[in-house]
Amino acid sequence: MTAGKLFKSFLMAGFEGATHINRAGERLDMIAGSQHDTQVEGDYARLSALGIKTVRDGARWNLIDKGDGVYDFSSLEPMVEAAEKHGMQVIWTLCHYGWPDGVDVFSDEFVDRFAKYCGAVAQYISERTSGTHFYTPVNEISFCAGSAGEWGDFYPYAHGRGAELKKQLVKAAIAGINAIRAVDPGARMVHVDPLVHIIAPKDRPELAADAVKAQDEQFEAFQMLAGNLNPELGGSPAHLDIIGLNFYAGNEWEHFGERLAWHIKPRDARWTPLHELVEDVAQRFPDHPIILSETSHVGVGRAEWMHEITDEVAKIDPDVDFEGVCLYPIVDRFDWNDRNHWHNSGLWDFRRDADGTYARVINEPYEAEIQRAKKVFDGPNLT
Repeated sequence: MTAGKLFKSFLMAGFEGATHINRAGERLDMIAGSQHDTQVEGDYARLSALGIKTVRDGARWNLIDKGDGVYDFSSLEPMVEAAEKHGMQVIWTLCHYGWPDGVDVFSDEFVDRFAKYCGAVAQYISERTSGTHFYTPVNEISFCAGSAGEWGDFYPYAHGRGAELKKQLVKAAIAGINAIRAVDPGARMVHVDPLVHIIAPKDRPELAADAVKAQDEQFEAFQMLAGNLNPELGGSPAHLDIIGLNFYAGNEWEHFGERLAWHIKPRDARWTPLHELVEDVAQRFPDHPIILSETSHVGVGRAEWMHEITDEVAKIDPDVDFEGVCLYPIVDRFDWNDRNHWHNSGLWDFRRDADGTYARVINEPYEAEIQRAKKVFDGPNLT
């Protein structure tokens, strides 16, 4: 593994920023839910002290876009100011599963309105921050298309329209990129999606071909963005740009079967190590930098997972242009469908003080593994 030079720090941190309407019809605001909106300066300062200078954070479309070309940046302003104050490089997510009320995600209006919003955000950020600007136009296109268009988990709770929605989200992302680069020609794009491994169950070898097909579908959005699939959408290699891979312990499973257990030892021999999965992506998309854009675990398993991630990243072929690892979420988060269930998945858990403030409480074993990771990677961008 050769540490890249695109970002200020090889180790990055991400803040959960979903704004979709969940199963119960409730609009989420995960940035406000963790009080990152009011504690952003402290959050960035703590990361800077750890040597983490690159973060994934979010602009909330539904809060900024008031309709008819009117934009209110009051929700974004404190984050932009804090980033500049602490020298934090931000990869801004512009649509994290949610869009303004009254917008039909399947309509032409969705694409046009998203593009105009992207251009407005890029103008705002470029006027207030220096250096190269990074954006994730639409977070996890494949996962969002499945959740909102195929499985009915997110608004608009559609079924059987996942493929249609995937193309629509890619079309919107491409339009957004064009609008961003019209304002900021040097802007870079980081497109993220889950990295999964799917195999046939042991007792169903006849599903092997279907498992391969299901696994290959994870790359469709990247292929569309690159212009290799559905070229009428307008994609190109410049639109795909940087690839982000989100990898968790639950990302390997049997097709129509069980998940492969990461935590049970000895581990299932069919589990594919992360470094091999990353190298496969690099072969599919040569000339595109790659980052691990999300990874973490929960509870007492956080440190053990970080230990393995560190060792796996160190094994990545040095010919792969691998640019960094993003710990996500870096502060704890509640479940999308249950505000009373906290995942305990961040470097910082929360202690609710008497005034309602979520005080950040560091998980020391996790922190120790982060310090180890910095020594193991020893890349030119690690501080």
